[in-house]
Amino acid sequence: MSELTDRGKAFRTAITGFIEARREAKLKGKDDDADTASKYDYATWLADAASRAHNLRVVTHPIKFTHSGIKGASSVHMGTAELTARDEIGTHSLAVQQFDFAISDAKHLDVYSFLKEVVDGKRLLEWLHEDDADLTNALDDNPAAAAALMKSFRQVLQPDDKLVSSTLAKQIYWLKGEDPTDDGQYHLLQPMFSSSLEQVVHEDIRSVREGAFAARGTRKQKPTFADHSTYLDLVARTIGGSNAQNVSPQNKARGGVNYLLASLPPPAWKPRDGVNLFKLESVFDDKRGAFILFEEVRQLVRGLADFLKANPDQNKETRERVTGFLQDIAEALSLFGADARARGGAGWTRNADFQLPPCEQLWLDPERTELPLRDDPEHPHWREDDVAFNQAYQRGDWADEVAMRFGLWLNGQLRKRSDKLAMLGEAEMRHFARHAILDVAWPIPLQRRAKAGAA
Repeated sequence: MSELTDRGKAFRTAITGFIEARREAKLKGKDDDADTASKYDYATWLADAASRAHNLRVVTHPIKFTHSGIKGASSVHMGTAELTARDEIGTHSLAVQQFDFAISDAKHLDVYSFLKEVVDGKRLLEWLHEDDADLTNALDDNPAAAAALMKSFRQVLQPDDKLVSSTLAKQIYWLKGEDPTDDGQYHLLQPMFSSSLEQVVHEDIRSVREGAFAARGTRKQKPTFADHSTYLDLVARTIGGSNAQNVSPQNKARGGVNYLLASLPPPAWKPRDGVNLFKLESVFDDKRGAFILFEEVRQLVRGLADFLKANPDQNKETRERVTGFLQDIAEALSLFGADARARGGAGWTRNADFQLPPCEQLWLDPERTELPLRDDPEHPHWREDDVAFNQAYQRGDWADEVAMRFGLWLNGQLRKRSDKLAMLGEAEMRHFARHAILDVAWPIPLQRRAKAGAA
């Protein structure tokens, strides 16, 4: 038995506190349950946790980001030094790795929580990585038993002995030679999602948003007008469904939300005759409608009409072809919305010269809801207008209204080209339109609510 140092005592105190907290949470005041209480004795709990540590792995690329139903496949840990330096931003760009965990079963989450405990400014995981002697001594008074526990816990740092893929994982055959007819000249690649990089991006976006929020002020706090940055046209993608924990602990901490940055060109690169909504009554207006003039929308609609006019057979191939046209047009609708938002800036619909119907204003100017309400004695109705705008945005009915306008507009465009064209399925068009509108413009919680309501 060796005398614990002050740091060793700090480790022992922290570990004891963690185990006691779990015991109290489990017993919930039923102190007479001796069998359950005995499982939380210091040595007993540590021995059990150490025996289960092999079910956890410290990783940077958890496999379940590819498909949450994957079981038995390998996650990957790639340190910065192991990656090739490139000009593009990637995991190799990180100065400090943000470790995530791959956990085989949720019943081992207590071991993960244990390794997150902070002592002397670092998590136990980090002390484990440094093979800290004071931590080792704190695990057990017997040096041999303490070393054995340390060895077992350190399994979380070890990579898998053998890399295993899954049929649910995305895989790509990549030609490495010159002859595409030779199967031997292909590499089989499996793209992996970098949770480590996503965590850094997520934290920066959150920090930027907090700064922007503070600068703009709230109903109770005045704007600070401080310099701030913003991310425009983000797409929030949820991974893991209703239980983000199934993918990874870090994914759960992000609420399953993972951001995609806009890949649109800067507004300054867009042609001046792009989206012009000045005194326009609707973006789907027949005479001056801005959407039909946007990029390749007219060509796509003409292509769809020409295809239908050819009276194709009613089979799977025809349905897939029509679906392809609808997807392309819906994607253009999404880009149109992003373009309008980027050009107008937050609150552009407050200008009376823009006369779009309310549902289209709510779609194309969502950041207006983040601006302070206007208080101007000479224009008392401005505040009421802002309140009504924000309330309408929260209700979310506007997305359905825009999708309906889009469907009517597209069917009208087809009938203009031929009276014989059958109307496209309304439900299918609304599906693509809602997807194009909501995924880009609407915050995730409201999307969930809308989908639940629709069901």
